[in-house]
Amino acid sequence: MHQVINLKLMCKEIFATAAIVAASLQSHAQTLATDYKGTSNANPISAAVFCADPTAIDYNGRLYVYGTNDHQQYIVNKKTGSNGYGNIKSLVVFSTDDMVNWTFHGTIDVGKVCGNWCGNSWAPSAVWRTTAAGKDEFFVYFANGGSSVGVMKSTKSPVGPFTSPNSQPMIRHGMAGVDPCNWLFDPGAVIDSTGQGWIGFGGGDPQSSGSKLWPGNSRIAKLKPSMTAIDGSAVNMPAPYLFEASELNIIGGRFVYTYNTSWSDRNDWSKFEKRNGQPAPSSCSMCYMVSDNPLDPNSWEYRGEYVPNEGNFGMGWGNNHTHLHKFQGKYYLFYHSTVLESAMKDGKAMDGGASGYRSIGVNVATVNESKQTINKMTLNKTGVTAIRNLDPYQLQEAETMATCGGFTYEDFSNITKNTGISSLGNDASRALQLKLKAGAWTQLRKVDFGTEGAGSFMLRAKGTGTVEIRLGTKTAKPAASLDFTSTAYQDFNIPVDPAVFKGVKTVFLVCTAATTAYIDAWQFSRETPDAVTAPTAPAVTLPDRSYRLDGSPVNNATQRRGLIIEHRDGQSRKRIVR
Repeated sequence: MHQVINLKLMCKEIFATAAIVAASLQSHAQTLATDYKGTSNANPISAAVFCADPTAIDYNGRLYVYGTNDHQQYIVNKKTGSNGYGNIKSLVVFSTDDMVNWTFHGTIDVGKVCGNWCGNSWAPSAVWRTTAAGKDEFFVYFANGGSSVGVMKSTKSPVGPFTSPNSQPMIRHGMAGVDPCNWLFDPGAVIDSTGQGWIGFGGGDPQSSGSKLWPGNSRIAKLKPSMTAIDGSAVNMPAPYLFEASELNIIGGRFVYTYNTSWSDRNDWSKFEKRNGQPAPSSCSMCYMVSDNPLDPNSWEYRGEYVPNEGNFGMGWGNNHTHLHKFQGKYYLFYHSTVLESAMKDGKAMDGGASGYRSIGVNVATVNESKQTINKMTLNKTGVTAIRNLDPYQLQEAETMATCGGFTYEDFSNITKNTGISSLGNDASRALQLKLKAGAWTQLRKVDFGTEGAGSFMLRAKGTGTVEIRLGTKTAKPAASLDFTSTAYQDFNIPVDPAVFKGVKTVFLVCTAATTAYIDAWQFSRETPDAVTAPTAPAVTLPDRSYRLDGSPVNNATQRRGLIIEHRDGQSRKRIVR
């Protein structure tokens, strides 16, 4: 009789068992950070960053979402007071390829990029193109407060680095067709099928020559081939009850302009001759118009309201700003709400006097492309579902998650002093890390380990800490546990049980201990069975007794503690003895 021993498999079994045993001996009474988003909700897209006024581009299979960095004002206000927007000089960037797990890329420091003329950066609009020379170019337009519109450009990637192509704002008072317009802000850019760029902008209370029905503050203009200057005169569009949030789309070959309405009464609605049978829009709702010739004011057709006032859906309400985007064959509507702020106030995690800190959400939109119609929508916390599974065998940034609790983002290449709360608000870009504390956690959804399963896990970390991998719920017993200690970033690896890490799972990375601990990235490796086979040898008949892992016998009851191998009736099994 001969016995074949798979040495690699035996070692992996022993080490995996040891890791699981170590994890099982830890206390599971750890107090975990509160989940203010909800482990089954998709909205808002971030449970840790206040942001608003979304725009998006899709590039190389990923959707990049940009927004006003409300979190910068939140930091300056020390987590209290109202959001006055005055200190916001940066934009946030998130991306996804599955619509539920979002990677936070940090912030674009617009004030730093554009220099002294830039006082604020609100309400971005992003587009990209490939030039005739085959070069990709990315443009982000933004509101410089309410006084002008600026633009930044990148020739590298959707997350920059960005430069300022102009020495002053792109749209200013005094330019052809711009005045009178109360607020020169909230740009909405689009590139049509011919490669021509367009931009809408404007907002505010009615002009002295205007009315509640026709405030006279909506503008549209062509862009020069550079995409960084207006070509000719801007034109006033007839947008009834316009207040702000201009946005442009091309749907079915036609221009679609969306905007947010004012809070004024609708007593003069009957004076609108081209209302197409539509009822008056509700206060502070989202409406849209359609045109074939955007520079002809008479060509615009009013189509009505597609998002009523969000307060009707219990999502928290102020004004709104939406972006309609088609990604992977489906339309999505991005918007903002104060739903995260409300949850944090309810949980006493935020001062009761804080207000106006917004969060970006997304819901599926129903759009008829041939008719250019947008069905009226209901916004909710449930949001969207994953359009694909997450691949754990690709290197994943620690900033990729569906939701989270208890940590802060930090920029490990440009941390400024005296921030106290967080360095969010700097030009972080690709240099982010997660700062951990005991009880902090992140959740990833629809993680697909495949049919063979994972055999090992790598965590890029520094400091001293323990991270447990829990499956299904954040309070589940750990499926694996990793201890790390290092003064510099290092890749720490542990074996995991492929029988456990198999199929599609919800994965939680839970920090149970931390001393100045940070994580930057993680990755699983596939199980690779039958790698090494030892030469055959005569079978060895072992007596019925117990053995330690090193093969030495256990001689008495005192020694029977921990993980041992028991041999009975010719069969061996591992057993934990306490």
